[in-house]
Amino acid sequence: MPDPATPPADAQASTQAIAERLQQVEERVAAACERAGRDRDEITLVAVSKTFPLEAIRAAREAGLSRFGENRARQLRDKARELPGAFAGGGDFEWHMVGHLQRNKAKFVARHADVFQALDSPRLADELDKRAAKNDRTLPCFVQTNITGAEQKYGLAPEDTHAFLDELASREHLRIEGLMAMASFTGDDEIVRGQFRRLRELFDTYDDDENPQVEMNHLSMGMSNDFEIAVEEGATMLRLGSALFGPRDYD
Repeated sequence: MPDPATPPADAQASTQAIAERLQQVEERVAAACERAGRDRDEITLVAVSKTFPLEAIRAAREAGLSRFGENRARQLRDKARELPGAFAGGGDFEWHMVGHLQRNKAKFVARHADVFQALDSPRLADELDKRAAKNDRTLPCFVQTNITGAEQKYGLAPEDTHAFLDELASREHLRIEGLMAMASFTGDDEIVRGQFRRLRELFDTYDDDENPQVEMNHLSMGMSNDFEIAVEEGATMLRLGSALFGPRDYD
């Protein structure tokens, strides 16, 4: 009879595969840190688990990952009910909402997310502030900036980012911890590098001393296709999906 404490073979295989990918990511991050003269400890990994089932998340947890990102509020809610995050008593396990959020789904984020990484409008800030107050919490958030210039992309225009940060001083149940952005999906590394440098400039030049709701601790940039450039340009948080979980199956 199988030992009930032993994970099934497919789960063990998944954990091993994720652990191997994680090791490869760590080697690449370490190399990028060495090129940039940075300390590896400055960088946090968020495993973007969108479209992947709970079994994959459990396997990734077993492999040593503790922060997971979802881009749809209902999926985050459903997964967080099964695997509670830190706000719900889940220890060091964190859920990050990393996708665009409609205001009518803000209640799911305020109740289940440990961090919201895509704050990009005053109206959304108002709704999240209200919902966070109802849940008797302060919600950590990142402001999303559109560094690509593409109109179809979410996020604030770079030139509007500092003013928006100033405005957030009045949202007592939101705590702004940094900036988030996605670079253009292109094979031209210099375009990507320039966009990351623009976000780093916005991050470095914002004076949070007079804003009680803002403390610029994190620069969330870099995904599976460009995270090494992001590390070289100052990222403190990487959002990695396929680099950790393998190819995605989309609906």
